[in-house]
Amino acid sequence: MLANILNLPDYKVLRVEEDEHDYHIYAEVTNPPAVCTVCGSDRLIGHGRNKQVIRDLPTHGKRLAIYVDTRRWRCQSCGKTFMEVLPAVNAKREMTDRLTKWIGSQSLKRTFASIADDTGLDEKTIRNIFRDYINELETQFRFETPKWMGIDEIHIINKPRCVISNIQDNTIVDLLCNRNKETVVKYLFMLLNRERVQYVAMDMWTPYRDAVQAVLPDARIVIDKFYVVRMANDAVEKVRKSLREQLTPKQRRGLMHDRFVLLKRARDLNEQEMLLLDGWMKNYPELGVAYRLKEAFYGIYEGSKNQQAAIAAYGEWSRAVVPEVRDAFDDLIRAFTNWQPFILNYFEHPMTNAYTESLNNLIRVINRLGRGYSFEALRAKILFTEGVHKRKLSRPKFERRRKPEPVDMAYSPLSLDFFMPIKSTSKAVHQHEPLDPPKNYGADINILVELLESGRL
Repeated sequence: MLANILNLPDYKVLRVEEDEHDYHIYAEVTNPPAVCTVCGSDRLIGHGRNKQVIRDLPTHGKRLAIYVDTRRWRCQSCGKTFMEVLPAVNAKREMTDRLTKWIGSQSLKRTFASIADDTGLDEKTIRNIFRDYINELETQFRFETPKWMGIDEIHIINKPRCVISNIQDNTIVDLLCNRNKETVVKYLFMLLNRERVQYVAMDMWTPYRDAVQAVLPDARIVIDKFYVVRMANDAVEKVRKSLREQLTPKQRRGLMHDRFVLLKRARDLNEQEMLLLDGWMKNYPELGVAYRLKEAFYGIYEGSKNQQAAIAAYGEWSRAVVPEVRDAFDDLIRAFTNWQPFILNYFEHPMTNAYTESLNNLIRVINRLGRGYSFEALRAKILFTEGVHKRKLSRPKFERRRKPEPVDMAYSPLSLDFFMPIKSTSKAVHQHEPLDPPKNYGADINILVELLESGRL
C-alpha cells in the first residue's frame, strides 16, 4: 500500500508521517543508474548520499513533501562522481513535474497567494513557475494573423493596455503591457505573415498610426467611427456643463439627471424623453444647437455612401457650427482635420471595433474579480483559458474528379482463382491530402463572456 501512495512507479515509499497541515513521505529511487553518465562504464560504486526534499501535489487538503536519500555514485573506470537523477522531478526546481504543471494551470484560475498557501511554496516561486508555463503556452498557441486587425486599449491595473483583436472573427489575439509605439512596433514586427494584414481599425492615437505605418506600410488604416462620433457626444456634454452656472441647484440636478437624454439618438427617444429634451432645448438654445449638430454629425456616417459624399457632408456640417458652441466642437473639428484621410477610409471600408465595448466590459469584470492578479496573469487568463479559442478546420485543396482507370483482368497461376484483378501502376483515384491542423484565431469574446457569466472563468 505504501508503494502506491505517491503513484510514482520509480519510487519506493519507506514510511509516511502526517501532521495537521502536511504529509512527509520518505522514499527511495527503485531504479539506480546502470552506467556512468560520463564514460558509459558499468563499473559503479556507491559514494555517499544526499537528502533532498521534493515538493509534490497537495493531497487531501494537505501539503506534501517527499524526502529522498539521493545516492552519489563513483565510476571506477574514469573516477568521476555524479548524483543519480531523480525521475519525475523538474530539472529546474526541487519539485515534481506534475506539481509544476498543476501550478501553471491553476495560476490561470487563481491568485498566486492562494496557490502558495496550498503548496507551502513561496509566492515568488509560484510567479516564476507561472512565467515558465506561459512561455510554454506561447509556443503552443499560434494565433492566425488577422486580415482585419483591431488595435484598441483598455485601462487595467492602473495603466492603459493595448488590445489586438481579429475583427472578422470577433477574437482577442493579444494584450500588450502598454500602448507605446515601441511596444506596438515590436509586436507587429514579430507577427508571422504580417503582410496578411489588409486593414487596421484604431482610434486616433498617434503611436498606433505610426507603428502601423512603420511595420505594415501596405495595410489601410481606418479610424473607427465609434471614436469620432463619440466626440460629438462629448461636445454636447461640454455645452451642458457650461450651463451649470446659470442654473439653480434644482435645475442643475435636473440637467444632471437628464443628461442621458442629450446623449441618446433622437430616433431612440421615447415620448417622455422627447418632452424632456424639448424642454431643455427651448429653455437653453445653445443646448438645442449642440444637440442638433451632434445628430447631424451622426448623419454624415449614416448618409454618406463614399468619401466624396462624406467630405461634402462634413463641409456643410462644419459651416453650421455657430460661434456660440464652436469651442465645444473644436476637438472634433481638429481631429477630423488632422486625421481626415484615415477617417474617410471608413466610407470605403466600413469596418469597426464595435464589439470592443463588450470586450472592454469583459476585461474590467475579470480585472475586478481577479484582484491580486498581475497583468501577465490577467493576460494569460484571457488568452489561454481552456476552451476559449475559436478554431477552424483547414479544408483540402479542390481537385478535379477523374474517372477510375480500367482494371486489367489476368490469370494468376499462384491463385486458386483463375482470374485475379491486377492493379494498375497508375493512380486510379486521387485521394485528398490530410487536413492541416485547425487554425486558431484567438480567444473568442462570446465564449469568454459565457464562461464569465457562468462562473467558470
